[in-house]
Amino acid sequence: MAIYRFRVSFEDYDDIIREIDVLPKQTFLDLHKALHATTGYNPEIPSSFYVSNDHWKKGDEIAYLPDERKKERGVALMEDSKLSKFIDDPHQKFYYVYNISQPFDFHVQLIKILKEEAGKEYPALFKSVGQAPKLPGAAVLPTDAVTKKGGDEYDFLQETEYGINEEEDFDMLDEEEQTEGKEEENGSYEDEY
Repeated sequence: MAIYRFRVSFEDYDDIIREIDVLPKQTFLDLHKALHATTGYNPEIPSSFYVSNDHWKKGDEIAYLPDERKKERGVALMEDSKLSKFIDDPHQKFYYVYNISQPFDFHVQLIKILKEEAGKEYPALFKSVGQAPKLPGAAVLPTDAVTKKGGDEYDFLQETEYGINEEEDFDMLDEEEQTEGKEEENGSYEDEY
């Protein structure tokens, strides 16, 4: 069976990407959840994929947790929409909007069609470059363990939040402040400006 490899890039952060392998029979909801397992963003937020042209213009919408107005219009639902039904081009593009109320945009492009690897579970993260930026007003969840090529696990945010080991880093700050305070008391504090 074939595998779709999608490259997902953050619209405002071109140097941060994820490449995710997905089965054609899987849904847009599977891709949505796989992406957020690698970003730490809450996947239970209203979001939409849009079929796109080469210039990233939005076409038909495929929504997750749509509002009543969209439901009445008969919008396609991520959980019911298989990826294969929306792939017309070997370089198919989708514009993805995470969190409709405070949108954060992604470009999703099919970059390869591969053979399925026996025994591998899909969707699977193939490549990850850069740490996902913190979103204003959105909670960041610990990322799920998503396996990469070779069976190693990605462990973003493990034991730390945003790259800060709170106990060690904050202890260092306390020590610096105490040292500065002693220098000021002894009159040996020098103006650094």
